Amino acid sequence: MSKADKVRKKELQGLAAKAEKDIDTEDVPEVTDWSDAVIGRFYRPVKQQVTIRIDADVLAWFRSQGGQYQTEINRALRKHIREHQDRSRGRTC
Repeated sequence: MSKADKVRKKELQGLAAKAEKDIDTEDVPEVTDWSDAVIGRFYRPVKQQVTIRIDADVLAWFRSQGGQYQTEINRALRKHIREHQDRSRGRTC
């Protein structure tokens, strides 16, 4: 752990030990307008490790695209699910 991380951790522990009324938040304005808020914007689903068999050419293609191929496979599967759900509800994308 870096020195900066240790300092930050110590500060957070100090804040956690204080009563809420004793924490000075005057420099942080209270948010009263939530009209631009997006539900689930920072939601990250829990990942589960599984073994799956994928055709070699499909896997090779995803790997050849660069970046995080597992994330791209997950994204493609999510898109398939959304399209399938939309069709089953009588909608088309």
